[in-house]
Amino acid sequence: MNHNNIPKPTESELEILQVLWQYGPVSVRFVNDKLNEEREVGYTTTLKLMQIMADKGLAVRNTESRTHIYEAAVSEADTQMRLLQKFVDTTFRGSAMKLVMQALGNHTASPEELDEIRALIEKMGSDNDDE
Repeated sequence: MNHNNIPKPTESELEILQVLWQYGPVSVRFVNDKLNEEREVGYTTTLKLMQIMADKGLAVRNTESRTHIYEAAVSEADTQMRLLQKFVDTTFRGSAMKLVMQALGNHTASPEELDEIRALIEKMGSDNDDE
């Protein structure tokens, strides 16, 4: 399936994807137990969401054993990139600079984080010089 055709995950689906990305192929019970560490979620609710996610192409269900095992059908990096691009486009009118300025203005970056940001900016600058 073309990544552009995969729908944007809902917040609940994103929570499930986080578990699938972190732990790999797991059972619905495992996912439900992890979700219940944060807030109470019924097993049938988790099962239904994961079935919907499989239908949408966000997850893959393995039915070879009695316990159905699910795994993410979309990568974490691709999903983050798609969601961030949509967020930047709709919230910051496509300006990555506005996003970064807002994030840095509302969060105290550690010296290590600032060093990483500087290194990234320098790398991006040298990459552009090579073109």
